[in-house]
Amino acid sequence: MDFGDILRDWDTATAKPYGKKKLKADEKAGTGKNERSEPSKSASTSKKAPLSHAHPVDTWLRRYGVQDKDSSLEDSGETVSPSERRRKKHALKAEAVIDLHGLTRDDAWQRLESFFADCSRRGFQKVLIIHGKGTHSGNGSVLMSLVKQFIEQNPHAGESGFSDRESGGSGSTWVILK
Repeated sequence: MDFGDILRDWDTATAKPYGKKKLKADEKAGTGKNERSEPSKSASTSKKAPLSHAHPVDTWLRRYGVQDKDSSLEDSGETVSPSERRRKKHALKAEAVIDLHGLTRDDAWQRLESFFADCSRRGFQKVLIIHGKGTHSGNGSVLMSLVKQFIEQNPHAGESGFSDRESGGSGSTWVILK
């Protein structure tokens, strides 16, 4: 048995059924036989292939279904774009306020941690932190930089910015909670 015979046996054992084009070409050639479609002895004695299993995602979808979060908005006849939703959150009044005037860095950090945890647990959307402008500090506002650092590190804090002039301007920061 040479390499050509081995290759032919391999092709026969692993052959796919002929397509329409190949069948027509065989008919025109006059062979009429489909040598490759006949399974070899090794292919016929092999074990049956296991049943195919459902994909895990399909199983999960069948079990739990798909919930369209926007369908509740469509049912009420109201469609809100992300920019509109953002504008509405910016327009909200702060639901809780904390004043850090007169606190040390460590005390302010601890109070901010407990304040944010409490507000998040209560489901508040927007809070206000009054830290002052730092006019009485020699090196600038200590608490303002502390608040900025805290907001960047806290997992509950989302978008933030300085309040409008009536609410304290650059002496207070609003935060939208996640």
